[in-house]
Amino acid sequence: MIDVASTAVRWRITWALFGAQALYSAAGIASFTVAAIVGYDLGGTAGHAGGPALMVYVGRSASAYPLGYMMDRMGRRPAVALSYMAGVVGAGLAVAATVTESYILFLVAALIFGAARGGADQSRFVAAEVHPEHQRARIIGLMVFSGTVGAVLGPLMVSVTGDLAKGAGFQELAGPWMAAAALSLISTLVIVGFVRPDPLQLVGRNGTSGAADSATDEEDETRTRTEIFGSAPVRLAMLSMVAGQIVMAMIMTIIPLHMDYLGQDIQVISYAMMAHTFGMFALSWMTGQLVDRFGQMVVIAGGAVMLITAGLLTMLAYELAVLMSAMFLLGLGWNFSFVAGSSLLVKGLAPRERGRTQGFSDALRSAAGAVGGLGSGFIFGLGGVELLGGLSLAISAGLALGVIWVAAIQRAPTAAGHQP
Repeated sequence: MIDVASTAVRWRITWALFGAQALYSAAGIASFTVAAIVGYDLGGTAGHAGGPALMVYVGRSASAYPLGYMMDRMGRRPAVALSYMAGVVGAGLAVAATVTESYILFLVAALIFGAARGGADQSRFVAAEVHPEHQRARIIGLMVFSGTVGAVLGPLMVSVTGDLAKGAGFQELAGPWMAAAALSLISTLVIVGFVRPDPLQLVGRNGTSGAADSATDEEDETRTRTEIFGSAPVRLAMLSMVAGQIVMAMIMTIIPLHMDYLGQDIQVISYAMMAHTFGMFALSWMTGQLVDRFGQMVVIAGGAVMLITAGLLTMLAYELAVLMSAMFLLGLGWNFSFVAGSSLLVKGLAPRERGRTQGFSDALRSAAGAVGGLGSGFIFGLGGVELLGGLSLAISAGLALGVIWVAAIQRAPTAAGHQP
């Protein structure tokens, strides 16, 4: 049994992780809103506009597994704190890049800033593991809901911080990156000060992983990565997160530039990003409850339908109302696929497997986002939003087919008389 004091500790850790991720989310959204525009200004072509997004995703992918390994060996707190410090460094270099008008430096800055996201993303697993198994889907949803702060604060910061930067003698687009550096530093201090004791120690001491997890840990202590990802549901969890990420990266990266081409000012562009991030984060509390009630596969299927619709609307995105609808559904479809996919993945992992395995899954997801971020500029240059939306629709349809395939496998009897 876990006493009241340890319950209070678990929730203090959860809210600290929530607060730090909320601040970093605001930093990330504010900076990402202008990243494609800065890339275009510094590089000079539409292809250059996708470069910063590519480097953000490369940073996320490259850092995810090492940070997961660090979580298993040294604890959760130092790994998460280190990732947020990377956000401070990356954002500071981005400011320097806008001042010196260096595209290469801006790419380096985006790479380092993306590494911070590698640790922030894994905070959802850290928060979930200190709670009983039956609460974890809701905790993951709660952690994703932290992005609501970013959805509201991030876009609003763009104009305000831009004006402040201009007043201080900097370029307007340096403002969001200045704010990103400050918020990342605050997130670091929150983790260092309030995520105590280390969640890995808490799991080991109090048994918060639950009886089922303890058995799984004993049974699967020596499982290989191939064995862990060998079941159809785990493969679906991976497909759900990867497909949602690549579709979101393709559309989200280029829509600000598309709107800029249409003559929309930066404030209107920030409102479109607000609609998107609202869909991504604001209803996450509901998504976790839907997972608990209807199961992961039903929620993943719903996410696939939303992503398909977002791709279709992107092909028609020349009116502001259509743009806003596409961006909102893109965010909500990602939310469903991400929360349900994360819950489906963590369900089959023992405590000693989580850091590295979840880091590997996030690395793969981030790599998919990198492909989407890089390709978005070139796809947009080749065929505009019509081609971009069509490819996104096709990928989302593949996710829907994956759900149908796994459902069919689970219904079919196996030789062992159990589901895979």
